[in-house]
Amino acid sequence: MSDIIVASTNPVKVNAARTGFAQMFPNESFTVSGQAAPSGVPDQPMGDDETRAGALNRARHAQQANPTAAYTVGIEGGCTRHDDGSMSVYAWVVVLNRSGAMGHSKTGMFYLPREVADLVRGGMELGDADDRVFGRSNSKQATGSVGLLTGDVLTRELYYVHAVVLALIPFKNPHLTFPPA
Repeated sequence: MSDIIVASTNPVKVNAARTGFAQMFPNESFTVSGQAAPSGVPDQPMGDDETRAGALNRARHAQQANPTAAYTVGIEGGCTRHDDGSMSVYAWVVVLNRSGAMGHSKTGMFYLPREVADLVRGGMELGDADDRVFGRSNSKQATGSVGLLTGDVLTRELYYVHAVVLALIPFKNPHLTFPPA
């Protein structure tokens, strides 16, 4: 049985990691738990570099706190401002194993409605902006922006699962060489 530490206590992220590992390694048993870990980036990361750094920092922090864990997983959501005034969102996933190998991936991206993007540009974290615009509470631990905007056709958890699976490619194919983050 392998221990997996997700660098978050958000059940959406913990469940996404659990599902992703189960899909990629169906014949293995895992114990998955969440643990708070600092990202080292602003609460609402902007741009690929900052968002990826947040996921990597979280995974590394969890690894340092749990050196015997088989894997640690960092998931960080971020936004990008575009020249036309629009804003897109996505998340980065970083998976580390105790041997020092790394896998990383990015979710698909989608554009925010102006009503939400204006609040984020004003300094509000995306989850709080979603809650205000959609009249919800703590949506980031439920279906998130993607769920609110798709009518739950795609939930935040499912949105992250695909990126977790993609970040696990190097671990599924250890005989191949993959680039570091």
